[in-house]
Amino acid sequence: MNLFANTLYKGIRLVPTCLLLLVWMLSPLDSMAFQDVQDGDSAFNQYKGEISDASSKKPLVFATLSVEGTNISTITNTEGNFLLKIPKEMTDGTVVVSFLGYKSKNIPLADLKPNKNKITLVVSVTELSEVNINAPKDAAALVRETLARKGDNYFDDPTLMTAFYRETIKKRRKNVSLSEAVVNIYKTPYSSLRKDAVELYRARKSTDYSKLDTVALKLQGGPFNTLYVDIMKYPEYIFAEGSIQDYQFTFSRSTRINDQLIYVIKFNQWESIKEPLYQGELFIDVENRTLTSAIYTLNITDKYKAARLFVRKKPAKVDVWPTEVAYRVDYREKGGKWYYGYSNVLLEFKVDWQDKLFNSVYSMTAEMAVTDWEKNLDGQLPKVRERLKKSIILSDEALGFSDPDFWGEYNIIEPEKSIESAIKKIQRQLRRARSKGGSAAP
Repeated sequence: MNLFANTLYKGIRLVPTCLLLLVWMLSPLDSMAFQDVQDGDSAFNQYKGEISDASSKKPLVFATLSVEGTNISTITNTEGNFLLKIPKEMTDGTVVVSFLGYKSKNIPLADLKPNKNKITLVVSVTELSEVNINAPKDAAALVRETLARKGDNYFDDPTLMTAFYRETIKKRRKNVSLSEAVVNIYKTPYSSLRKDAVELYRARKSTDYSKLDTVALKLQGGPFNTLYVDIMKYPEYIFAEGSIQDYQFTFSRSTRINDQLIYVIKFNQWESIKEPLYQGELFIDVENRTLTSAIYTLNITDKYKAARLFVRKKPAKVDVWPTEVAYRVDYREKGGKWYYGYSNVLLEFKVDWQDKLFNSVYSMTAEMAVTDWEKNLDGQLPKVRERLKKSIILSDEALGFSDPDFWGEYNIIEPEKSIESAIKKIQRQLRRARSKGGSAAP
């Protein structure tokens, strides 16, 4: 049994659309429902732009932008674009732009424009002589030591994090469902066995069921899907007790981040292991024995077993197969301690109706970025009734879409062009509904 997938996702519900219509008939415009939020005068400045490779001009995906001396940060999207919001009273700050394998760049706030900032980063070259200095000889031993030192190298105080979470469902290349939320994460120390708590602050959604044929897919777990990709906090979901011996670890190459030498370790399950486990790369700061990033996928060795891991409910005449399951987690450093900064999950499924000639391909993406944090020294947690349940379906909980200023001062992940287009379409429909005197609120 794949503990990570089984525990993390709690399955994906696949149910006939007609059942969902019993809910949606309460509001004909539910997929365009909105909540007006008055944020008053803007208390922040925002900066937009893109980050790319200085030589190739290719966009750098998931590059980090952080405001020096603060805990404010954001990341670039899959097109290399970013949106950064900074309080107006902060006028003399510096934005640090960093990306794995590249030299970091410091940019004074005064040099940033509200729009069209084009930032380029230069590849950081690793000298061969550096690689041989104090090089560990056993990749598996390095991984074990890194996992064992999480209490030394990662946050050891309770922390309250603000994070932006987005999940999308696409039918082939078309967005059919979009849910977004700002959440509070009550992060327990990395040395603690207590799980983190999550509180929903604000959310919005859009679902176009006309593009979903005769089924509607829902992702169960919401922000927990991404939170549990934090390997250093939840190693049991990938390297369960005793299962680390089921993997072969090998040194791949070296790179740099923030002037620190990083070893890239490849891992894959031994051929003799038949259960679906994982393969991928671990990025480890060798000097400090710290995991800085991890990118990996599920080995779908048996599609029937993989389907049982992820599909919770489906119509009798439908077969659902996962064709790709991929994960990523990135950590950030502050004051010599590392913490969870960003993660994403991609799930691709093939849906076969027994009485139809053609199948449908759906992809689900969930990502979450920590945009601010502060120490939570009293260890206060939200009341149980205010915490998100691990069985949450965010698209059922979200209130709806609103105006472009819905998120106010909160840093978010800049939408990709396809998502931005979908949002603009929703807003046009909202304006038309208002002009006709209709109401889009449930």
